[in-house]
Parts: sequence; structure tokens; C-alpha cells
Amino acid sequence: MSASESGQGSNPAQEPELDPGTAEELEQERARVAGPPVGDDAVDTASRLAKALQQTMSSPWTVSAGAVLLAIVAGSIMIAFTDEEVKAASTYFFARPGDTFVALGQAIGGAYAALFRGAVVNFQADSFALAIRPLTETLTYATPLIAAGLGVALAFRAGLFNIGGQGQMLVAAAAAGWVGFGVSGVPFPLHLVLALVAGIAAGALWAGLAGLLKARTGAHEVIVTIMLNYVAFYLISYFLATPGLLQAPGSSNPKTPPTPQSAQLPALLGERFNLTWGFVLALLAVVGVWWLLNRSSAGFAFRAVGENPRAARVAGIDTGRTTVSSMLVAGGLVGLAGASQVLGAITTGFSSDIDAGIGFDAITVALLGGSSPWGVLAAGILFGAFKAGGSTMQAAEGIPSDIVLVVQSLIVLFIAAPPLVRAIFRLPDPNRRRAPKKARKTKEAAA
Repeated sequence: MSASESGQGSNPAQEPELDPGTAEELEQERARVAGPPVGDDAVDTASRLAKALQQTMSSPWTVSAGAVLLAIVAGSIMIAFTDEEVKAASTYFFARPGDTFVALGQAIGGAYAALFRGAVVNFQADSFALAIRPLTETLTYATPLIAAGLGVALAFRAGLFNIGGQGQMLVAAAAAGWVGFGVSGVPFPLHLVLALVAGIAAGALWAGLAGLLKARTGAHEVIVTIMLNYVAFYLISYFLATPGLLQAPGSSNPKTPPTPQSAQLPALLGERFNLTWGFVLALLAVVGVWWLLNRSSAGFAFRAVGENPRAARVAGIDTGRTTVSSMLVAGGLVGLAGASQVLGAITTGFSSDIDAGIGFDAITVALLGGSSPWGVLAAGILFGAFKAGGSTMQAAEGIPSDIVLVVQSLIVLFIAAPPLVRAIFRLPDPNRRRAPKKARKTKEAAA
């Protein structure tokens, strides 16, 4: 055998010519056997971490957290300016600045420590039941906020601004209360179910009226729901002041009779706590709305109409029917909040202030939660903590509970201005981040 023949297999230039498919498979096999280049794994890991960090920083959840943080900082400044010890120490600040800083720490730290004790856990309590009572109060306040917030958030996802929570809660409370004290001789589970269904149906119908006017006449849902709030308020006020309707027999006060035991939501953790099974219903509503929006055809129609009504109409979705149905579901969720108030939180009889501002607070909860069911759950619990801990903060530290209302209002302000929050915390704008990719793709296509 000649030298040229013996070296034929080792010379790449003398390999037999292969078809393109076989050659590509051979190259892939060689690359797989050779393994990735040294350092590529570390580069890929760093790239993935950087991408995940950028997505996190540009997420709406980060903006919501920044809004809460800014509101708390603003609340701290107001606490410092209203504290008498801080004022007294600030008069000789340049002589002894440490006294001012100590007073600031005691005022702000004491205020938020009292808020924590009143909303989460009271470590100064003598028993475990008293220690966790603040948490149960937070969840009690959060129950109607979660349900009503879900109603507002679902309408947001469908492109509708449902600010008629007050009216929907009032008619739901009236319907649930009337079934509760007006129907007798019905045993416990059935009576409670009837009252709940009546409240949910009343809220759904009241909101559905706004959806119907929007779909049929094009009337703006903001104007319609505002007017329906007034209609509901004065209508319920008339019912409460009229004997034989909602007014308690033998009473001249505009108040209903108490809710009978057979129509009350039972206590969730025993009679020592105010928390009822209404909180469980609110949790079930969160899961139900998540499934509706993400796993059902009706939820897809809601989101499609909310994103682009014209495109949804071209795709064959009946936008008018979707508008009405979304408002019906949203009103039913707000109706659950009204029914839980009458059948669980306030069972001694209610008046026209039964909504307690929850209908409007639900807008804040939906905005803070990013119109997401799980976000609404977290935001509802946060606002429930504010409500539960505000009174403790005022009683323990002498700080006006209106500070909590200011903090809530500032949260709404910052949530409504995401560019401001991003500018303060130097967060990336997701829309601006996507623009260079579009330009690059356009440039590549032109080339």
C-alpha cells in the first residue's frame, strides 16, 4: 500500500463528498461530542439572571411595591411633623441634633410598630388567641375589599371602569338583608344560601344595567355607574325610612332588623373572633376569577374586548354581549361583598352607610393589585391591615388615624403615575425596552 493510500482517511481534503443534510448532522454530532465552549455556561447563566432581573424591575408588581413604599415614606414624614416630641427636640436641633433623630425614630418606629400590633400579631398579648386577634381583624376587613376589588378588576380587564361599587353593595345588602330577616321558617344552610344568592344577584343586575346601557346606547359606564350610585343610595334610604319595607318594625330609626342566626355566616375560628366564612368565600372568588380569566372562553372574550374591541369584533366576538356579561359578573362579585357585610360583619341591623366606603376602596385595591386576582388578594389584605391597625396606632401613639387614609390616597396617586415611580426608583420602562428590538428587526428586514 502506498503512502498516499494509507493517509487517505486522515486527510479532510480527501474525504468523500457528502450531501448537505448528512454534512449538517455530522457537524452537529461533532459539536455535541466536543461540548460547549469553555465559559459559555457562565455567560448564559449571567445573561439569564440579567434578563430575569430586568423583567422583575420592569414588572407592574415592582411599580406597585414602589408606590406603597413611597406612600409609607410620605406617611412617616407626616408622623414626624405632627409628633410633639419631635417638634420640641427640633427647637434645639443645632445644639443637640441627636435628640431630634431619637425623637424621629421613636415617633415613626412607634407608629408603625403599633400598626403592626394592631394588624398582624400583638406580641404583648397574654394569650395566643389575643395575639392573633389582630390578624383575624385584618382578614375581616379584607373580606369585602377582596370581593369588591375582584369586581372592579374584572371590569378593568374587560375595558370597563366600574366605579359603581357603592350602589352595587347597597342593593346587594338590601336584597340579602331582606331575605335574611324577611323570610322565616327556613333552616340554617338553606336560608344562608338564599340570602347570599339574593345579594349576589342584586349586585349583578344593578351592574348589568350599566353594562346594558353601555352596549345598547353607548353610554359611558363611568357616568352611568356614578348615577346609579346615587339612585341606589336614595332608594335604600327610602326603604330604610318606610315601615314595612326595610325599616325595623316598631322603630323610627332608618335601620333594618337584625339578621337571624339561620342566615348568618358562621364564625371561621370560633365565637371569640369576628372572622367568618365570608373570607373563605372571598378566597374561592379569587380562584374562580383566576380560572374565568385564564382558563375559560368567556374570560378570553373579556380580555380580548378589553385589549382591543375592534379586533375582538373582527374575530367574531359579540362585544355587546361581552360587555353586559362582564358587568354582570363584576356586579355579582361586588354583591358578594355587600352580602358578606350584612350576613357576617354587621348582623345587628344596617343603615345606608353599610358600604363603609368599600365600593370606592375597591378601586384602589384593583389598581394596586394590577387587576390580577392574586394581586387583588394581596392588596385587599394590605388595606385590611391599614384599617385594622389604624385604630391601634391612634390609641397607642396618639397619631391621627387619618394618616392611614392619607397613605392609602398616596398609594392611589403613585399607582396612577407609573412614570413617576419609575423615575424615582430608576426602574426600566418595559415599553421603551422593546422599542430597540422593533427598530433592529425593521432594519434587518430592510437590509
